[in-house]
Amino acid sequence: MKLMQKPLFFIVMLCAAFSVHATSMTEKNAKVEQAIEKAMDVFQVPGVAVAIVKDDEVVFSKGFGVIEHGKPTQVNTDTLFGIASNTKAMTAALLAQLVDEGKLTWQTKVIDIIPEFQMPDAFVTREFTIIDLLAHNSGLGLGAGDLMIWPHTTLTNDDIIKGLKHLPQVSSFRSEFAYDNLMYIIAGEVVAKIQGKSWHEVIQENIFMPLGMDNTRAAFSLIESANKNVARAHVPLDGELNVVGGNFLEKFQGAGSVASSVNDMSLWIKAQLNQGQYTKDKRLFSAKQSKAMWQARTLLSVSDAATKHDKTHFSAYGLGWFLKDYHGVKLVHHSGGILGMVSKVVLVPEENLGMVILTNQQSGYAFNAIYQQILNEYLSLEAKDWVSYYHEKQQSRVAKEQARLAEMQASVNKNAKHSLKLQDYAMTYVDNWYGEIHITYKNNKLHMQFGNTPELVGDVEHHQHNTFIVRWHDRTLEADAFVNFNLDENGAVKYATMKAVSKATDFSFDFHDLKLLPKK
Repeated sequence: MKLMQKPLFFIVMLCAAFSVHATSMTEKNAKVEQAIEKAMDVFQVPGVAVAIVKDDEVVFSKGFGVIEHGKPTQVNTDTLFGIASNTKAMTAALLAQLVDEGKLTWQTKVIDIIPEFQMPDAFVTREFTIIDLLAHNSGLGLGAGDLMIWPHTTLTNDDIIKGLKHLPQVSSFRSEFAYDNLMYIIAGEVVAKIQGKSWHEVIQENIFMPLGMDNTRAAFSLIESANKNVARAHVPLDGELNVVGGNFLEKFQGAGSVASSVNDMSLWIKAQLNQGQYTKDKRLFSAKQSKAMWQARTLLSVSDAATKHDKTHFSAYGLGWFLKDYHGVKLVHHSGGILGMVSKVVLVPEENLGMVILTNQQSGYAFNAIYQQILNEYLSLEAKDWVSYYHEKQQSRVAKEQARLAEMQASVNKNAKHSLKLQDYAMTYVDNWYGEIHITYKNNKLHMQFGNTPELVGDVEHHQHNTFIVRWHDRTLEADAFVNFNLDENGAVKYATMKAVSKATDFSFDFHDLKLLPKK
């Protein structure tokens, strides 16, 4: 009888421990749900899907809200969202596979694969490697050239490659971080060239199929028309939600075109946390390449606030991933954003923890609040209401920008007339990397149309002197821009430049990189 007491005691204790663990997990997830629902309410987000992976198990997976505002269809764990720049880690993984196979190295020169690749500087062109495509250290500016692909354009990847050499270089090669989508599109072209197939085919065969990501598609156009479980994108404007977009950055192949669900993304997260391994004897890429992608390549600055609140002392970009320390652990993370839709993937490798947050509204404050709350619960950090924190942050930034714009408007010299007749500004302009932009004159007004971007059409209103503002017809773009005309010694237009009016305008509207010359 005494011999039975010890095993029985351990069984009872094991059951008790399991019960405590189960209750603890339930409590954590309940707090996560509360944060999600509060974030949706506070930031006006109609639909969210979240999954959490812990110790190789999906411990939370749920959809919240609706696919489209004002309609009843609910978001679930199979609802497809545009994951935007969370595609970048997948493109990096495809290149890692090629490194494993010996078909290239991280130090392979891009011109050895794509001879027509050309940067503004000949030395940079010659030395540019596969790592440089992924590390955001090209010397080009933030979002340089994104107007070639965003909003949806008629330009091709060949046009993008041809346009690179005309973009302004703003820093020394490999000296500073500047987020760059175009380089990932070229990285996708490298994959396609070496594999002899389109990037869409390669990612389907080499990532989605092996992992069982059966609902995931490499582009919006590849989603079957019968599939109605697809989130619509929303932009809040003047307190109202507007349904926008619809192609999930189709042109961002390699950089941001994938559509996925939290069920499928959970499989991707598991493979990442297992350093590429997805079954007992199968891998997407080697552990060596996993470490290579999670190695700091380009340093980012760390604010005093981040050090104080997040205990962050370093921040960097690897290959397809952002990296930082957070309360004593390493975070591997990335966000993704398109018009009306944002997402977040966060990995905590040493805790074997990962999460994905997909939303159908463009509030980064919402997904930041949700992922921070998840980290709070799963890392057992000091209690904090992250939704309220980010709401206050949002209100402060909005108020500050509104005050700046009001001050700018108050300083306008209303008596400062334009030098020329309105019709003298009307002509076709050409930028070396973008192409043609048309300014026309009709009914005593100027109008602008970007030649390769149907959505960029608007009215050009006088601001002061020879500076005008183009106000886009699609107000959900939130990207009105100054148009400044420079005159030559004879008083004719020599060239025009542009710059976003609001500092809140998405960086992918890189109007400031344009130099518009009258077409001869």
